[in-house]
Amino acid sequence: MSLVNLAHICSHLQNAARARLGTTSIPYSKLHLALSVGLLKEGFISSVTTGSPSSPDAAFTPPTQTTISSKRLWLGLKYYENEPVMSKLTLVSKPTQRIWLGYEDLKQIGLGKDAGYVKGAEMGECIFVSTDRGVMELREAVRKMTGGQVLCRVR
Repeated sequence: MSLVNLAHICSHLQNAARARLGTTSIPYSKLHLALSVGLLKEGFISSVTTGSPSSPDAAFTPPTQTTISSKRLWLGLKYYENEPVMSKLTLVSKPTQRIWLGYEDLKQIGLGKDAGYVKGAEMGECIFVSTDRGVMELREAVRKMTGGQVLCRVR
């Protein structure tokens, strides 16, 4: 898992939302797909499709070994009253300082309290965690009583 690429994705999505783009594309990877599906589930983006670098596909086509390098994920951005729904994305774990938290610490963050280097969750904010069961939102990880690496926060 490359956190450098995830940092690029976070800044790209934040800049695309500020520029009021309808759709934007990011490189295809399992981590990017899992994070995009999480953003879709939480209501920050409107759609996730695969495609070529120039345009999204009409239907989902699984990537093959020869086309994986040129595959892109196309994300539809959402706006409410002419303001982006996803206003800020910040990386919590850095490539030089990865932050792993257990179930109890994640529970404290979900309650709005600080735990370690991570500040508590605010109202309307989602924190994504990479667990052994995949990438999931903080509250889902607490429900499943699992810990993991804190990836990013979205407001």
